Amino acid sequence: MTSKTIAKYALCALAMGLAMFGAARAQAQNLVIGGKNFTEQLLLSDMTAQYLRAKGYDTELKNGLGTTLMRSALESGQLDIVWDYTGTALIVYNHIEDKLDPDQIYQKVKELDAPRGLTWLNQSELNNTYAFAMPRELAEKYQIHSLQDLAKRINEDDSEGNKPHLMGVDYEFASRPDGLGPMQALYGFKLDRSEVKQMDPGLVYTALKNEQLFVGLTYASDGRIKGFDLQLLEDDKGYFAAYKATPVVRQDILEKNPELAGQLNELAAKIDTATMTELNKRVDIDQEPVAKVAADFLKQAGLI
Repeated sequence: MTSKTIAKYALCALAMGLAMFGAARAQAQNLVIGGKNFTEQLLLSDMTAQYLRAKGYDTELKNGLGTTLMRSALESGQLDIVWDYTGTALIVYNHIEDKLDPDQIYQKVKELDAPRGLTWLNQSELNNTYAFAMPRELAEKYQIHSLQDLAKRINEDDSEGNKPHLMGVDYEFASRPDGLGPMQALYGFKLDRSEVKQMDPGLVYTALKNEQLFVGLTYASDGRIKGFDLQLLEDDKGYFAAYKATPVVRQDILEKNPELAGQLNELAAKIDTATMTELNKRVDIDQEPVAKVAADFLKQAGLI
């Protein structure tokens, strides 16, 4: 083989190597993953970063953001991937207050965001909606498992003069048009103003733990539900909108990474409310680091 031929093959090999390197970089391009500023979102964003890193992507994590700031950063292209909630998109971003079932909410927000270049992938079974909870001992004592049971108990006690039934809610829920007033109307009970205690959301959990409240407004997947042994009450008339956690990705990012949608859908399929409640508890109650809890989940789920 002549020196010219060798040089020719060397140049071809170099060109092929550069092409392969370029393809690898396209696959492993930097993906910026955003998250909000509470435990569940810190976990979701961290596990997504770790999961995609294991799949060969370069990932950058930007969490600890407020809801509207995260959304703005996604729309402006500063973030590539976030986990958001269907109810948040419907009510907060799109100002729709129609009563829709979970699948209708998902389809609606997916439809509204498509022209904005945002794709909602498969929704998970994690529904971090509003929920009312009671200290478990009280719930078992009075056989209260649902909001209809709660309404029945309150009405029976009112007729017998047994008061008060202290309910803890945050300041917003107490007064907003889709808050406490319409919920009481739907379930057919009425608390006196003195029975409704408005407080910081975090204090509601502590007051329930100490049985200083009869019932309180919580979030369905909060780790303190399990950590403080609280009983969630079924919303049997479907008052609260679904808040299904779902990966939301910029469409141009999906086009550049053809396997990404399937990979994120595989992650979403492993997440449900009970699983996330336990993970939240490990961080909030057991004081384990977010990164460790996220890594443990990915390993146990067979994702890495």
